Amino acid sequence: MNQRAQIRMLPDGRRLHLNDGPIDLIVEAFGALREVEAAYRAASARFVTVLDELCSELSYLRRACSADAAWPQGAVARRMTAAVMPYAAEYFITPMAAVAGAVAEEILAAMVDAAELSSAYVNDGGDISLHLATGEKFVVGMVERPDRPSLLGTTTVHAAHPVRGIATSGWRGRSFSLGIADAVTVLADRAAAADAAATIIANAVDLPGHPAIVRVPARELAPDSDLGDRPVTQAVGELTVEEVNQALEAGTLTAERLLKMGLIRSAALSLQGETRVVGLLGESRMIATPVRERGLVHA
Repeated sequence: MNQRAQIRMLPDGRRLHLNDGPIDLIVEAFGALREVEAAYRAASARFVTVLDELCSELSYLRRACSADAAWPQGAVARRMTAAVMPYAAEYFITPMAAVAGAVAEEILAAMVDAAELSSAYVNDGGDISLHLATGEKFVVGMVERPDRPSLLGTTTVHAAHPVRGIATSGWRGRSFSLGIADAVTVLADRAAAADAAATIIANAVDLPGHPAIVRVPARELAPDSDLGDRPVTQAVGELTVEEVNQALEAGTLTAERLLKMGLIRSAALSLQGETRVVGLLGESRMIATPVRERGLVHA
């Protein structure tokens, strides 16, 4: 039996905190008290098994994904693999790029299977899986920098919209990035898909070879990193307006491509105080913001 997992209600009496090693979740459900309690019991029961399942297939999950590779056995591992598979032919990506979103999805699925809820979310370090019954909505906050409070705007997800996953990536976050984006927030149909796409887009926001960017092989920072010797960003010096524009444009082109492929619904890309937004959410079309015009523009 897993003795590591810590499960407790937060002081507000509404949210559940689940922690096991690197997995740290905030869970909140809405509905009748009996249903919420059932959902929390289901979340807790499923949670205590997740980390051991992932560790049992870790060697697979740290390898570059390929279309001809055998799939893993675990439910969370399969969610991770499905999320990164669309990128396998063109990019280096491992299933670990979708781990946080996939864990959030799995816990939410256990809750929804066990209880009748009006809405619920599972937040795994900023990667969020949503459940919305008819007529419900969820307000999404988009950050400029994940390493400090820096809300740059919000978007409301309604039940009628297909979005059920939100994820953020960037070099200032808790995971390594090959690019220089401070933050890339992605809205997609599922949390694991948003997680993988945020990684790809954040990597694309870049100025290869720029002297103001400090990179270190991932293995030097974390010997067991799935990125191996690939250089990950550790610092980004002050860039000119033109350089910020160039880096954001590269990421925007990638985000627009993923949008056309149906892999995402919307993305916000931030670098040194400037933001570009692409995508379509409900009836509001969110368009890219020119680098000299601060903030989000809706048309």
